[in-house]
Amino acid sequence: QVQLVESGGGLVQAGGSLRLSCAASGRGFSINTMGWYRQAPGKQRDLVATITRSGSTNYADSVKGRFTISRDNAKNSVYLQMNSLKPEDTAVYYCNANAERFLRPNDYWGQGTQVTVSS
Repeated sequence: QVQLVESGGGLVQAGGSLRLSCAASGRGFSINTMGWYRQAPGKQRDLVATITRSGSTNYADSVKGRFTISRDNAKNSVYLQMNSLKPEDTAVYYCNANAERFLRPNDYWGQGTQVTVSS
């Protein structure tokens, strides 16, 4: 099993910043694409940003220009720098990894970290 653990969430005022981190651990796995998703109360889980192993990124339109995704392959980690936060960004943020474990592909998810932005 591949384990993903998120950290860095919290309560901030509108216009503030947070940096989320996610570290993968386990045995015999190789991570391809990693990403961040979020889910607000009463809403479905939506894509925020993804990044490939080579560094190619894509973002949801709602966060372009404000959020930056990055990764450290040596540490099996992915990060999300969140600037100019808005109340609409309030959600539980989940780390995701598309990985192969012993040559078998699968999606892995973290437990989530709460981000709350006050006005």
